[in-house]
Amino acid sequence: MNDSHLGNSLFGRDDGDNPAGARPEGEEVPAERHRLPAERPPATRAAARRRAEARAEHDAELAYVDERGGDDDYDDRPARGRRPWIPLLLALALVVGGGFVAVRTLGVGMPSLGFGSSQAGGDYEGEGSGQVDVKVEQGDSGSAIGARLQEAGVVKSGSTFAQVFATNPDASKIQPGTYRLRKEMSSSSALTLMLTPGSRTGQAVTIPEGLWASEIYARLAKATNTPIGDYTEVDPKQLGLPPGANNRVEGYLFPSTYEFDPKTSATDQLKRMVAEFKRQVRPLGIRADNLNRVMTVASIVQGESRAGADGPKVARVVENRLKPGGETAGRLQMDSTVHYAIKKRGTVTTTAQQRETDSPYNTYRNQGLPPGPINNPGVAAIKAAAAPAEGNWLYFVTVNQETGETKFAETKPEHDKNVREFRTWCRDNPGKC
Repeated sequence: MNDSHLGNSLFGRDDGDNPAGARPEGEEVPAERHRLPAERPPATRAAARRRAEARAEHDAELAYVDERGGDDDYDDRPARGRRPWIPLLLALALVVGGGFVAVRTLGVGMPSLGFGSSQAGGDYEGEGSGQVDVKVEQGDSGSAIGARLQEAGVVKSGSTFAQVFATNPDASKIQPGTYRLRKEMSSSSALTLMLTPGSRTGQAVTIPEGLWASEIYARLAKATNTPIGDYTEVDPKQLGLPPGANNRVEGYLFPSTYEFDPKTSATDQLKRMVAEFKRQVRPLGIRADNLNRVMTVASIVQGESRAGADGPKVARVVENRLKPGGETAGRLQMDSTVHYAIKKRGTVTTTAQQRETDSPYNTYRNQGLPPGPINNPGVAAIKAAAAPAEGNWLYFVTVNQETGETKFAETKPEHDKNVREFRTWCRDNPGKC
């Protein structure tokens, strides 16, 4: 092959009369195109290919310059495939994501966009007008109460009320119940009214620790004007009692302050008390198959002491006396169980005749625990029964009925000495024993 013809085969026709770079007469050479110097023919096919690629690239560059209308040193157009809005989206995602992390991990408040939610902010002014009833449920937080107040039109913003609630140390005194408020009140005015006695519309009743179910019925009936027979006729199966209760309400009507609407039935009243019991006791982790036993011991602790620091020690005495053999022969000999058997209050002691009562709840005559709780204990007594103190005590006696001072003993002689102290106090304080 003649090497002199390689240029013709790769670069097109080579006119001998029109040297490379020459143009027909009258054709104008573009100002932007730079003339290439005369070149020697390539020595090899590879060299010819490279020269062709270089020229094609050069021509493409000139075409781009022609299209722009100039040959500036920078290109002010976005590069092909570039998306100028992507960095903006990335930045926005970082801001939103960072804010979310701050809220979840640091509790940092984010500014609200509003849209009518309870987080919209703002507040009404003044005491408001009109009348509206708002119900506060057990366990409601300031935010939950605020949201309900906003929904009822009492406050403008639930979040603003929650902030006022959080800064008022008396806010925790708000009890469950129905409150009679006004429309369009300032958050501070609404909170003040809720803390004012008489703002609740329902009937409030306080159930102290240690009452029998029959005594609780009497208090509820008086406070709510419900016939006492309605309570005794309630089917325990309708109350949601825990399985360990064996369908007995005694021990499972949790002592607390309750507020009931005027039309609340006896069943619903007791059901709420049982629900409160389960809410209070669930965190203690008592097994269902051990619940009745724990509640029975707790009721004895409640009936025999003022709980507090003595509660776990009384629970230990109960456990120690239940052990077979020994001085007690497995008998508890607790006056509180006899009081329950004869349904008589009034003294901390019992007579010889009362201690002969034929009842499974008489722990002077019967070994072991009674069949079930003898009252409705509070959470302190329940905790004591679930975790008794360590000790070898078999006896105890409250030597001062006013202060509640109680002395524990491991032996009968030591206990007899404490009993003499108790009798001396009773003699010096007639009618208090």
